[in-house]
Amino acid sequence: MVADRQRCRLRPSVLFAATCVLAALSTSSAFYLPGVAPTDYQIGDKMQVKVEALTSVKTQLPYEYYVLPFCHRGVDMQATDALNLGEVLKGSRIYQTPYVFDMGEDQSCKILCQKSYDAEELQAFALMIQEEYRVNMLLDNLPVAMSIFNEMDDGTTTKSYEIGYPIGFADIPGADSSDEETDSVYLFNHLRFTILYHEDPSLRDGRRVVGFEVEPFSVTHDYVNMVDWDDCVDKVAGDDGTCSLNSCSLDNPISVNSEPLKIDVSQKEQEVIWTYDVVFKPSPVRWSTRWDAYLNSSDDAQVHWFSILNSFMIVIFLSGLVGLIMIHTLRKDFQRYERGETMEEGQEETGWKLVHGDVFRNPPRAAWLAVFIGTGVQLAVSTMILLIFACLGFLSPANRGALMQATLFLFVFMGMFGGYTSARFFRMFKGTSWRTNALWTAMLFPGVCFITFFVVNLLIWGQKSSGAVPFSTLVAMLLMWLGISVPLVVCGAFFGYRKQPIEHPVRVNQIARQVPEQPWLVQGVRNVLVGGILPFGAVFVEVFYVLSSIWMHQVYYLFGILFLVLVILLLTCSEVTIVMCYFQLCCENYHWWWRAFFTAGCSSFYVFIYSIYYAYSKLQMARTVATIMYICYMFLVSVTFFLITGSVGFLATFVFVRAIYAAIKVD
Repeated sequence: MVADRQRCRLRPSVLFAATCVLAALSTSSAFYLPGVAPTDYQIGDKMQVKVEALTSVKTQLPYEYYVLPFCHRGVDMQATDALNLGEVLKGSRIYQTPYVFDMGEDQSCKILCQKSYDAEELQAFALMIQEEYRVNMLLDNLPVAMSIFNEMDDGTTTKSYEIGYPIGFADIPGADSSDEETDSVYLFNHLRFTILYHEDPSLRDGRRVVGFEVEPFSVTHDYVNMVDWDDCVDKVAGDDGTCSLNSCSLDNPISVNSEPLKIDVSQKEQEVIWTYDVVFKPSPVRWSTRWDAYLNSSDDAQVHWFSILNSFMIVIFLSGLVGLIMIHTLRKDFQRYERGETMEEGQEETGWKLVHGDVFRNPPRAAWLAVFIGTGVQLAVSTMILLIFACLGFLSPANRGALMQATLFLFVFMGMFGGYTSARFFRMFKGTSWRTNALWTAMLFPGVCFITFFVVNLLIWGQKSSGAVPFSTLVAMLLMWLGISVPLVVCGAFFGYRKQPIEHPVRVNQIARQVPEQPWLVQGVRNVLVGGILPFGAVFVEVFYVLSSIWMHQVYYLFGILFLVLVILLLTCSEVTIVMCYFQLCCENYHWWWRAFFTAGCSSFYVFIYSIYYAYSKLQMARTVATIMYICYMFLVSVTFFLITGSVGFLATFVFVRAIYAAIKVD
């Protein structure tokens, strides 16, 4: 679909598409969730609850729901929903559950099943409760969530959601508690579901689900008479005088004061009775805005806008600095050079003009620089298009896995941009073997990513986690890389190398000029580290929220703000690199090629360091595999950040250097 959209370049097609979009916007209340149609339920219609996975912030390893012995009577354990590539990579495995609701029919203390667990099964429950695993259920493509009410400064109360619910909880003993109480864990065996629906008889016939809430309880069910549990499945406790529970009934609903169900791993066998309630409530929330409660609160939005304002001030400062250089300093230099002012006898002229014969001298390992630039351009173009699609609503949270899937597809199909850019610079550097250069551009970064992903996947597979990608998916990704991305990169390199090479505005001397001793501020590593601080400072607030959405399993949908932050980041990288390069040239140091790339790309170093600090302060990794996975994936994110920012900063500096040297007269 992405390739088809890119081929539609005729003006009538563009006008027609724009007209269709405007018409859609004018006739609908929102263009949110394209491609996802609402479902209208009639009273009494069956509603099937599905389950996605068990997830934990402490381990970052998802597991299938039925890895624990939950109730599964009447469920086909082999049947799973079809998943897209993004869902498979995320570790999602969607199964049906025995929870079945009837639209509009409230139910209290309905028996799901009764099971007796041995010591091994109890230990499995206890371990996952201690590792803070949560259950992620789905109803009408909406995730179950626990309601959280926050009191604002003005006295009002706002409602937000925490996705999923914990399997249980561990007892937090007081200061005077004995050591034996520290290992006490309790199981949530009763769930109270609240289904929020929106109904508008004037527009349609039926009800639409706009909320799926849950409140878990731990309760020790007890009963007096012998109960045939096989006959009590899917029946309300005490209905028709059968399946009576002393702990739960219509007159005695479950509450927080009920005696909790403690898991005793010392027992050979323990009985657990699973029950649930269902409550249907009307809601004024429309179907098109039902995801709003899952998204960030208004306070978070204010933080985002404050971050953008802060970043924008940095851009204004740097723009003023660049303008000062371009208008004031360079104008004076140009005027002096054009007048041909002579220096006093014995006095040598200094400045950036003196290195005009060496400033375009090929850098060492120029072919690798071309590869890095091409890969960075491919990633930058992919990221920009991805965020544009996300801002238009094509990557909504309802389309699970769509963001990751679109990321992979865009990178694969944007290979032509990377190959073209790499070949253009490779020919400018007077390279001859353009095919080798194209293959390195197509293989280096994806190869590093694939090898790292494969090794981490082996470790996850060793943990028997559903996050381990199946072998067939790995083969499919490999075929996408070798069968689509590589040919597109080579094709782009073919056209790029055939074009006339980029001509420099000044000639390059045959003998290289000696670089004088440099001031300490513009020396190597110091210069690069200083240059990376401002770009990171412009985006670090948004980096925090992105990391939280990835590792804290939160929903992130502020793609408009993220797009603005990306634009500010690229502007900051460009301006910082231009300023640093100008200072370097004024010190008669013409080795600017690699330094321009590393100056902008150094912000990725701070991103990686910040990610380590984030893991230390926010995450509590309970397993070594989780720590290794986090470091490896954040390393890949930092490398991606390095290539994007480095290539953009280099290209901006390249245009700047060509512009200033094209404006001077050289004998």
